[in-house]
Amino acid sequence: LEDLSFRFLEPELYRKIAQMLEQKRTEREQYIRDAMAALATALAAAGVKAEIAGRPKHIYSIWNKMRGKGLEFSQVYDVRALRVIAATTRDCYTALGAVHDLWQPIPKEFDDYISRPKGNNYQSLHTAVIGPGGRTLEVQIRTEEMHRQAEYGIAAHWRYKELGKATRAEGAFDEKIAWLRQLLAWRDEVAGRGDWAERTRAAALDDTVYVLTPQGKVIDLPAGATAVDFAYALHSDVGNRCRGAKVDGQMVTLDTPLRNGQRVEIVVAKTGGPSRDWLNAERGFLKTHRARQKVRQWFNAQTLAETVAAGRAVLEREARREGATQVRLETLAGRLGFGKPDELFAAVARDEVNLRQLQTTLRELAGIAAPVVAAPPPAAAPRKAKPSGDSGILVVGMDRLLTQLAKCCKPVPPDPIRGFVTRGKGVSIHRDDCPSLKRLGEQHPERLIDADWGARPGGAYAVDMVVTASDRPGLLRDIGEALARERINVTAVRTQSRDDLAHMRFSFDVEDLTQLRRAAAAVKEVHGVIRVARG
Repeated sequence: LEDLSFRFLEPELYRKIAQMLEQKRTEREQYIRDAMAALATALAAAGVKAEIAGRPKHIYSIWNKMRGKGLEFSQVYDVRALRVIAATTRDCYTALGAVHDLWQPIPKEFDDYISRPKGNNYQSLHTAVIGPGGRTLEVQIRTEEMHRQAEYGIAAHWRYKELGKATRAEGAFDEKIAWLRQLLAWRDEVAGRGDWAERTRAAALDDTVYVLTPQGKVIDLPAGATAVDFAYALHSDVGNRCRGAKVDGQMVTLDTPLRNGQRVEIVVAKTGGPSRDWLNAERGFLKTHRARQKVRQWFNAQTLAETVAAGRAVLEREARREGATQVRLETLAGRLGFGKPDELFAAVARDEVNLRQLQTTLRELAGIAAPVVAAPPPAAAPRKAKPSGDSGILVVGMDRLLTQLAKCCKPVPPDPIRGFVTRGKGVSIHRDDCPSLKRLGEQHPERLIDADWGARPGGAYAVDMVVTASDRPGLLRDIGEALARERINVTAVRTQSRDDLAHMRFSFDVEDLTQLRRAAAAVKEVHGVIRVARG
């Protein structure tokens, strides 16, 4: 019927393909019978008992394959095809050898889907050969079990595997598959009825989708649910580590809505967690309340873990300074009114514990006498910026903090600066416009802290200067001399030439921003220099 319809709807295409076939259908059918007879003789000689079937491909099917896969007619090797159903996998490979002995195989047209099944568990040997009369012929070889799965799907494969096992599991699985099919059929049947009650029940089904795990377990989800919802329905850990999904053996995006009867397999990573994008309702990754709740719980746990780690680092540093490293953390937490150490760590990180109170308690528990204090500060006195150690940097509200200049932006007085509380390394000082600081602040806003330059006599600050110039002999020497005139001691130079341009990065120390600006102005005067910028 397809060939007949195609002949009248697309007469030119039909005629063109028919001419390329060079044979009428009756001739092609006879060709298949002759090939089957020849192959049966070869298999018998090889000791393989097998069933052989064959068919010439319909003209419409040929055109459909050419259109769907973008092939030329000469690339369609299954215009004539044979199928061999053998008893065992070993017989399949023996039959393959008999086929290749009988006819010449076409290079690169052999696929072993038995040792490497397709994503939907399809298994078979496919080979294309030069058959009788020099015409191409495709041969498929598989066992009865493989054929059953190919013809009737994965559910039939599972049912076939369970045959002969007199267990209740077999009946339970059959009931599950039958129930799902009956449910979906019932929904389609009643959807068109006029009865209000029936329509209501059908609408209830429309609000739910039923999908299968690879093991055949039925999972019900709200309509519109995605593979991520499915993953969390299986287990929170599967959802957290979900990185991809296969639906009926094909990879799909994680925001693809699932449909009734689909078989879903989740691809997980060994480690890692969910993406924050999943919580964006506009992206459509999550439909179920359970999945959204589990994703939020994961990120809340991560934030708490980072807060606890930051607080622990502060407490351990204070314990070292006070010589109280032997104090039990459980005892310290109890003395300060916390049930367990992690609660204390989190409170320290959130600045909910007075630092002086913490130091005093550490000394008391360690049996160290408290130092004499001339006069305690007034209780109502506002918090002021105090110099952190001897760095000359003022950190608002905190005393005796270790500070370090960030290597990503290399601040120099009087650059506007801010601090970021690191884990165990004190406060990292960045330029206020530093991209790294902006990114860190978005991730951990509670760890940003105000800072300013204090009175620090002398000292040197590492900086980078990026220079772009027309490449020429002596350019590096001239720039070096210009920097030397400004009393700049260069510590490192990296150069790269590309498209007649020299790209150079100079590393050196300066006393302040004024000296850096003088050095930049001097380099700009060098012949050929196009651009000078701070690294």
